[in-house]
Amino acid sequence: MTQIHSAPHWLKRFRFASRRAGNTMNMTEGKPLALLSVFALPLLIGNLFQQAYNLADSMIVGQMLGADALAAVGATGSISFLFFSFFSGISGGCGIVTAQFFGARKDAEVCKAIVNSAYITLAASLMTGLIAFLMVPTVLSWMGTPPEILPDAITYMRMTSASVPLVALYNYASSMQRALGDSRTPLYFLIFSCLLNVGLDLLFVGVFGLGVFGAALATMLAQLLAGSGSLLFAYKRNPYFRPGRESMGFDKAIARKAIRLGLPLALQWSLIAISTTALQSVVNSFGATAMAAFTATNRLEQLVQQPFGSMSMALSTYSGQNMGAGRIHRIREGFRDSLLAMIAVAGLMTLIMQLWGDSLVGLFVQEENVIALGGRALKITSFFYVFLGIIYVSRGVLNGIGDAMFSFINGIVEIAGRVGLPLLLLSLTSAGVWSIWITAGVTWLLAGLTCLMRYFSWRNGTVKRTKAPAAATKVPV
Repeated sequence: MTQIHSAPHWLKRFRFASRRAGNTMNMTEGKPLALLSVFALPLLIGNLFQQAYNLADSMIVGQMLGADALAAVGATGSISFLFFSFFSGISGGCGIVTAQFFGARKDAEVCKAIVNSAYITLAASLMTGLIAFLMVPTVLSWMGTPPEILPDAITYMRMTSASVPLVALYNYASSMQRALGDSRTPLYFLIFSCLLNVGLDLLFVGVFGLGVFGAALATMLAQLLAGSGSLLFAYKRNPYFRPGRESMGFDKAIARKAIRLGLPLALQWSLIAISTTALQSVVNSFGATAMAAFTATNRLEQLVQQPFGSMSMALSTYSGQNMGAGRIHRIREGFRDSLLAMIAVAGLMTLIMQLWGDSLVGLFVQEENVIALGGRALKITSFFYVFLGIIYVSRGVLNGIGDAMFSFINGIVEIAGRVGLPLLLLSLTSAGVWSIWITAGVTWLLAGLTCLMRYFSWRNGTVKRTKAPAAATKVPV
């Protein structure tokens, strides 16, 4: 077990000044939904800006370079996710450990967790980036990427692989700040990064004619500035990011705990990434038109998922802090309130896609056949958005409390859905190209139900072991 030390005098002196300055947020007190909403709003704005420059990439490439170039960029999405998932999972484990120490008010351990998280994230990102760079041509060939778009896909993916440490820099800074309850600082730098990315896209692709290489280069430069700027600002403004010598050493106990929580997350995301890569292979078999439509619908549904993802990240911090403080009943309250809110959001998003799906796909491409295919596809998948809300809410809570087994179960369900369902649909039905989007929707359904079962299993176990405070007269959902 990690030995708990008292907070160093410099940290005690600055702790409350830091809280007043808005650099941290204690989520163990106050109304859960109000706290989650305040914390999640900057995350949502940041995620929307993140998606804005992803959309800008796709729109600029699709409109200026054509559907084949858009298909080449889209063909790398799932494989990029696969390689990013490993260090992202490890970073998530580091954030959970930091949030739990912060909720328990073990300030010296918070500083050590921040330092050791930097060591772990750097090592994981360098290893992942190198492996990804070397394996790009082989993996894209395995996926059946059409020959006419393969060179652009390799170029874009290799640039993306080289940017893994840059992505890790921003992920590390933002995950540590979120663990301390600060969701605003990463937002400011992300907004700047997104605006810069759009400007560089137009410059490199539209003016200099650098093609998909220019789009990838613009993203790399924007990520570098977002990560370094956020980390430097945190160092200047937040005393937890200025640890003393006693916190700089490698702490085996903290590192072991972070890796123990992070590896299942990495496995979960890796399995999900493998499943999306397998589905992308099915998409590739239907040709460039289906690939372009799938890329456009994917980009739009990444936007749809931002409210869910923002609430999930907020719940992870909220659950981690309350788990560290031993306030289990507050975790159950947070789950109930946020689930109801996300179901309402899912209903609104479904209505939008049913009414205006075609027009939204038309933002990416001019080809009428791609627009028709993508618009009808959105009408299929949007009926399943409610299960996306369930997945993200459950995932945020279960990851925050450190439920390692859930991560593994969730990954298995995702890979079974995206690998098994297309085979069944293509061999037993006449669904054809529509099997792509039917698979996505049914996989969300299966994963959502699995998440709910896992959450209730945990909740029922805690109800038996603990009693809610006297003020809580009934057990929340």
